[in-house]
Amino acid sequence: MKDILEYTSYRQYIADYYAERKTKAAFSWQEFASLAGFSSSIFLKYVSEGRYNLGEATAVRVAAAMNLAGYECDFFVELVNYDHAKTDAEKKAAYGKMISIAEAHQVKILEGDSFRFFSDWKNPVLRELAPAMPGAKPLALAHACRPKVSAAEVSETLKFLVNADLLKKGEDGNYRQTEKSVTTGPMGATPVAVRGLHHQMGEIALEAIDGVPQDERNFSGLTLGLTRGAYDKIVNEIAEFRKRVVAIATQEDETDEVYRMNIQFFPMTNKGLNKKG
Repeated sequence: MKDILEYTSYRQYIADYYAERKTKAAFSWQEFASLAGFSSSIFLKYVSEGRYNLGEATAVRVAAAMNLAGYECDFFVELVNYDHAKTDAEKKAAYGKMISIAEAHQVKILEGDSFRFFSDWKNPVLRELAPAMPGAKPLALAHACRPKVSAAEVSETLKFLVNADLLKKGEDGNYRQTEKSVTTGPMGATPVAVRGLHHQMGEIALEAIDGVPQDERNFSGLTLGLTRGAYDKIVNEIAEFRKRVVAIATQEDETDEVYRMNIQFFPMTNKGLNKKG
């Protein structure tokens, strides 16, 4: 069975713990529930299947029943908090605590670097900017950023990017990218961070309307009446367009400026909610 710090689902940990105990000796869900102080013999079985939930207090009891103590118990509780979080902010807070606990005990959460990368706009910007400014110190990089950041923030970001193997620092002190582009799939905790990044980039875009000369930016929009079929076709067209944009951007090794492209396509009405089935 994997170490608790390698899990991202408390339900899966409970299921795996039960399965392992079952293979080694006679063990039942009733006995498991009793050890955790539950009267219902099937409560933890239903928890592992997603039918019931644990609270923070009951999470501590279940952790003790599984012989988790100290940081292991803390991690299990954060797994529960992450699973039950109702907002992205709550999910980010719980996942951040999980990463901190794991790192303090020299265990790497596989998705942790991806989560961190997409949590802060400075990460993708400095990943592009640092290689484009050979020999630049953190203060110079900070002055080149829009919005404003401090040299200390730049230093911390560069340290993370190097540790995450998203940038390499040469003996000459210059940075280079390990890959041409960074992307993520729709799994795990990373989409929570990506949604936060969209919020940040959207706010920066609003500032750019007045703060960036018109010949250095391109803003346009369309308001369209669509069927669902047309919507799906446009989404596919956007996906192909993004691929072509990435291909153009990666054809050249040099960078004059770092740009952000927000592609936003969203409903302005809720007419579909009024349809009668």
